[in-house]
Amino acid sequence: MSKVILGRKVAMTQIFDENVLVPITIVEAGPCVIVERKVKKKNGYNAIQLGFGSKGESS
Repeated sequence: MSKVILGRKVAMTQIFDENVLVPITIVEAGPCVIVERKVKKKNGYNAIQLGFGSKGESS
């Protein structure tokens, strides 16, 4: 099983670590909610769909 983090890139910055410039990505992570669940018996596979952030407006 993979270990992952779900998030949105906010910005890039940099820090100095022992006089070495290190690029840093700032990520906004969580909370995530399960919005859909697929089961093998009905869909042929097992999966979950995660939601993150606010819901966009419908047109």
